[in-house]
Amino acid sequence: MKELIEQINAEFEAFKTDSEVQLEKGNKAAGTRARKSTLELTKLLKEFRKVSLEESKK
Repeated sequence: MKELIEQINAEFEAFKTDSEVQLEKGNKAAGTRARKSTLELTKLLKEFRKVSLEESKK
């Protein structure tokens, strides 16, 4: 679970960086990377929810 949280944090940092570049500089490629990060974050957060529920049942 710790590794999953680290992955979520890393992906969020990538999203944050790319979204800021898109907003400040209008960089279209950064926008694409930010959208890709949101898809990955969605997957990771669903996995976290699944693992978290399993852990709470123990």
